[in-house]
Amino acid sequence: MHSGIARHLPSETPRVMIVDGSRVVRRMIEQLLLKELPGVSVVSCGSGAEAIAALLDAPVDFVTTALRLPDMDGVDLARVLRQQAQQAYMPIVVVSGDVTERLEARQLGEEVTDYFDKALGFPALAAFIRGYVRPEPGASGEVLYVEDSRVVALATRRMMEKCGLTVLHSISAEDALALLEAARAQGRTGADVVLTDVNLKGALSGADLIARIRGEFGYGKGRLPILVMTGDDNPRNQAALLRSGANDLVQKPIEERLLVTKLLFQLRVSQHLRQRDGID
Repeated sequence: MHSGIARHLPSETPRVMIVDGSRVVRRMIEQLLLKELPGVSVVSCGSGAEAIAALLDAPVDFVTTALRLPDMDGVDLARVLRQQAQQAYMPIVVVSGDVTERLEARQLGEEVTDYFDKALGFPALAAFIRGYVRPEPGASGEVLYVEDSRVVALATRRMMEKCGLTVLHSISAEDALALLEAARAQGRTGADVVLTDVNLKGALSGADLIARIRGEFGYGKGRLPILVMTGDDNPRNQAALLRSGANDLVQKPIEERLLVTKLLFQLRVSQHLRQRDGID
């Protein structure tokens, strides 16, 4: 996915483009955005062609698009917008009910910054956009980070702590599971998101850790998101990790801005779901 983090966006009068074939949906999102972001300028487009023409007319700070549009695919639109945009950074978020299947099939390309499951509701989408366009100073949340290389762990931990995240570092899947078990005994989840390498020292791999969290602990993707770091660029192997329960992948070598973008996205969605369901 395209790298970048929200702090590069202007905050005075953000211009947000909404691309959706339904006028009712566009109006609903616009009203929510005006509530969440007073002073926001909304560019409403009913098709990919309208969005491209609007971007050529004036730059925007954020784009949210449906996956299926009357004249093109949302991912194809993202690709065209990237080619046309003049500014250095423009988040493009795809909103869909079947985005997970696209992700597992590795069909969401580098042009897409993030995805959003529309089943979460439009109020959550508006809050999600606010997090990009006008973020709160500093991030908050606990990352259970599983990495057996202390050199790699030191560098990656600094990336996360620099933006305000609390990092709980484990050197093996076994240690990570012990931490989660201790938290469960106290009625807590133990972390807001898990970041793990695939290859780990010990009997259990990163894939085993995913299986135990999803199976033995019963934590779904919303309850405890899992981000997997991998140097394997084989699409089948990547898809297998996603099907086994990983929320998303981060390709090695790790690029800081991309890692932070993906972590913060998973944190926002998870925290929203847990607050909604009253889960600690």
